[in-house]
Amino acid sequence: MKKPVLVIKFGSASITTKDGEIDERIVLEIARQTAQLQAKYNIVLVSSGAVAAGKKFLVNYEGTLSERKAAAAIGNPLLVRTYNTYFKPFKIALAQSLCERQHFANRAQFLQLKDTYRELWKNNVIPIANENDVVSNKELKFSDNDELATLIAVGFDAEQILFGTSVPGVLDAKGKVVPEIQVIDKDALLLAKKEKSAVGLGGMTSKLNFARLANQMGIQAVIFSMQTEDAILKAVRGETGTVCKAQIKKVSSRNKWLASGSLIKGLITVDLGAAKAIQDRKSLLAVGIIAVNQSLEVGEVFQIADADGSVFAVAKAKIAIVDLPSIHKKKNIAVAHADDIVLL
Repeated sequence: MKKPVLVIKFGSASITTKDGEIDERIVLEIARQTAQLQAKYNIVLVSSGAVAAGKKFLVNYEGTLSERKAAAAIGNPLLVRTYNTYFKPFKIALAQSLCERQHFANRAQFLQLKDTYRELWKNNVIPIANENDVVSNKELKFSDNDELATLIAVGFDAEQILFGTSVPGVLDAKGKVVPEIQVIDKDALLLAKKEKSAVGLGGMTSKLNFARLANQMGIQAVIFSMQTEDAILKAVRGETGTVCKAQIKKVSSRNKWLASGSLIKGLITVDLGAAKAIQDRKSLLAVGIIAVNQSLEVGEVFQIADADGSVFAVAKAKIAIVDLPSIHKKKNIAVAHADDIVLL
């Protein structure tokens, strides 16, 4: 039988020491536990840590874009070399996969990436993915590796995505771990603290937002700490951290890509009637639009929000959209066909 896909993401703070050194004790644990899971899963490791490992080599590092790129160029080979060192005793070969946002925005390129990963898995090789910071365009960067990991998980129809962090999970107001979140709604997002680690880009808000996207696409997400004994093995079984439950949905591979991988170009706000029609799997008509935040070309992807500003769908434009007056002149014209709308 085809093995399910498991995506495991490690944040910078979870695999580096306070001094910015790669924590080899943690990497050994990643290797040991991953080796036990490889027979059952096709695994993708998404690992931060390159910038954290490389920045100490730069004088008076301040975190500018060019400094981050330089730190990544230094740190990436250090990171991969460390992983290789600790996976080798388990007879597991690794492949480095440096990704850019455009690899997901362009569906043809993404399908090539899928073919490459499948070839690696067929030969029992585990890809380690990271953003290609050295050449990534500022406007086309991933927000952080939480996004990269989620795009891989959604694009590959993963069974689970695990977010390894420096904290034991999502914490409630009393500082205790919330063991399970059935639906990541506004109340759940309020649990996230705004601060982020000194070495990472993301934080709990980022993880919950991307866990929410994964859940909506039918993927279970677990936010856990690598400091827990057998953390990865327990996370897969839902026995540690915070388990964010997958929603039962049937979404085609193309529409999963549309909802996650495509680049969002704009936001359209609709009235109550249009929102209900879309929820009932009908097309978006021009008459139901009450606001357009920018012009869109045919084929560009946009978010759809209700009158309260809550985004509930993404869609591909069927016609060019210039502004609200020009749209209202068309009234009953379909701005997006039902087949090109994905509910979130």
